[in-house]
Amino acid sequence: MPRLPSWFRRPLPPATGAAEVRRALSACRGHRLHTVCEGAKCPNRAECWHDRAAAFLILGDHCTRDCRFCAIPHATALLPPPDPAEPAALADAAAALGLRHVVVTSVTRDDLPDGGAAHFAATLRALHERLPSATTEVLIPDFRGDLGALQTVLDARPDILNHNLETTARLHPSVRPQASYTRSLAVLRAAAARGARTKSGLMLGLGETDDEILATLRDLRSAGVTHLTLGQYLAPTPSHHPVARYLPPADFDRWRDTAHALGFPTVVSSPLARSSYHASADSPA
Repeated sequence: MPRLPSWFRRPLPPATGAAEVRRALSACRGHRLHTVCEGAKCPNRAECWHDRAAAFLILGDHCTRDCRFCAIPHATALLPPPDPAEPAALADAAAALGLRHVVVTSVTRDDLPDGGAAHFAATLRALHERLPSATTEVLIPDFRGDLGALQTVLDARPDILNHNLETTARLHPSVRPQASYTRSLAVLRAAAARGARTKSGLMLGLGETDDEILATLRDLRSAGVTHLTLGQYLAPTPSHHPVARYLPPADFDRWRDTAHALGFPTVVSSPLARSSYHASADSPA
């Protein structure tokens, strides 16, 4: 695996913000909330927590899929049903943190008939009631292509509907073996066609070529995606998919300009960019 380049090194912010986020997650109604910041070992969590920002992870902390890029544990036993107290507890935590833009994602729950769509909708309704002035962003799984489940989420009025394509069509079978490039595009296309503001992201450095990146960006734009994130893939452990290369910051600048030229109005492209990194800056006014 290539050595981590110098541009990833940066000073850590004070730990006070992290302590505040942890207290808010653990104290609300005695409910232990989860964040994707911790579960996915996000490299930006210290900075985001210092800024009192967190991306909430609902439906548990174990996933029914086993993607080769992701640090969230794979479920090896029967998972519990969705916790009906979680939406209100999450809304309380978001209020305690004073969030103006709330990002909610989940593990993939292929064991549930609707993939957890009703729980996403309940969470959005709780946020709208508790924080009526805040904007909301959901990062959803593909719901196995169930457009009825997608509509359940859309009916709860998220401001941004995010579903990450993650990588190119050729690499999907090795990086996301239980997912589908065409199915993910179909979910995004359906959401955009139904009036949602849609967002997606790619990890670069998995072994894709420049031509494949360009083709994928064109596919996303033709599906109606308006918000795009491009970031460097970092292997969580040596047993995960290896890093093929580290793209320098200038390459991310070039891909940002290319994406704008293709018609994406909002693009976040940098080595450390992730789906929810500085997401509030891209939320609707």
